[in-house]
Order: sequence, then structure tokens, then C-alpha cells
Amino acid sequence: MRKALVAGNWKMNGSKEQAEALVKELIEGFSSGSCSLGKQADVAICPPAVYLDRVSGLVAGSDIKLGAQNCSEYCSGAYTGELSAEMLVDLACQYVILGHSERRALFSETDQQVAKKFETAKASGLVPVLCVGETLDERESGKTLDVVSAQINAVIDHLGQSAFDRAVIAYEPVWAIGTGKTASPEQAQEVHKEIRSQVAASNQVVAEKLQILYGGSMNAKNAQSLMAMADIDGGLVGGASLKAEDFLTICQAASR
Repeated sequence: MRKALVAGNWKMNGSKEQAEALVKELIEGFSSGSCSLGKQADVAICPPAVYLDRVSGLVAGSDIKLGAQNCSEYCSGAYTGELSAEMLVDLACQYVILGHSERRALFSETDQQVAKKFETAKASGLVPVLCVGETLDERESGKTLDVVSAQINAVIDHLGQSAFDRAVIAYEPVWAIGTGKTASPEQAQEVHKEIRSQVAASNQVVAEKLQILYGGSMNAKNAQSLMAMADIDGGLVGGASLKAEDFLTICQAASR
């Protein structure tokens, strides 16, 4: 049985004070028993890079793991403004989000660049969370599976059949991110099932263990129905991860 994972993507939100308050609320929620993960689920939070060091200290010894929102494909060098995977490991990060639709659309990251970042992250010991998903136009044109397949194949072509061993995939329909729209559990499950089948075509063992998260406006109200689907193993949570009560509710749903 695959363990669930709920990862909170804070994006470019918050302040030092807000970050500290949110983390303390989450830790209190887990330690008080109001949200019990047991052995069924892991939880991670991915704050803005400038707060990683502070949050790392706050979550040390708790049930919360730390992740980053991006990393460079380069290990070191004259790359002003970039963050290396090794730097993230140095701050006790365990996960890194790669290929988020906002990075692809706003910063023109290509499938090939994301694959290189994926390789660098794994080599440094991080667990990459590869984001894949289609726009509304692509869905309405019937291209959902073609788009998702190409994004996954870019990584497999670059790293080989075991590319997704010790990795995570997050399916995030772009049309459902920050819009309040959500794919129905059945729509999400259809894509998640296809993702697992695609990975299985390269490596069946890896596919069976692979955590595939849903990342399109998961919230406290829809989390349970989404995660009840056979191939939805948790969530990459955006806006709801900034509200302690909502995020704890989602984590609780993942532990059932």
C-alpha cells in the first residue's frame, strides 16, 4: 500500500511573522492530536526560499517535512539568483517542486530543462515532485494525455526506466489552479491511472510505489473525495496550505 503525501506549496506568499505563526499552528495541530497522520501519510511544506532556513528550524523534530519550490539544474557556479539542490539539502529540505505550471508558463521552463533539474535534485538526495498538467485549451482539444505523457517522457528519456524511483508526480490541471475550479474525482483518477500506466510501461515496480498527487485546487471540502480514488495518493496544495485549519483537515483526510 502506498503512503499518502500532502505537500503545501506556499508560492510567493507570506512574511517571516506569518510563516512562523502558520508553522506553529500546524505543529500544534499535529501534536495535540487534532490531526493524526499515523503511518498512513507524510506531510511537507514548501515555503518561499527566503524562509527555508527559519522554517527548517521550526519543523525540526516534528511530523512536518521541508520542501522547496524550485532549484537550479546547475550544481554551482556563476548563476546569480539561483539556488542549488545542494543548498536546499544543507537547509534540511527533503523535497523540491519542479516543473510547476507557473514556472513553465511564466518563466518559460521547458520539459528538457525540468528533466535536468529533476536529475540534479535526485543526485543531491532530494525527492523531486514533478508537476505535470494541461491547460484548458489542451483539455478541450482532447490533448490532456498527450501533454502529460510528453512531460513525463522528457524525464524518462533523460534518466531511463527507473527515473521515478524515489520521486513523486503531481498532476495539476492548469485550468484548476487558483481558479476555484477542480477536476472531479473521476476526471482526476482517469489521468492519474494513465500516469501510473505510463510509468509502468517503463518499470512496473516503480509505478506501483509511485506517489501521484492531485494539484488542482485541492481544499478542505474536496480532499477526501479526491483521495478516495485508487490512484490519487495525496495532494499538492496551494491556497489551502496557507490556512492551518484547512491544511490540517486535508492532512487528516489523507491519513484515513
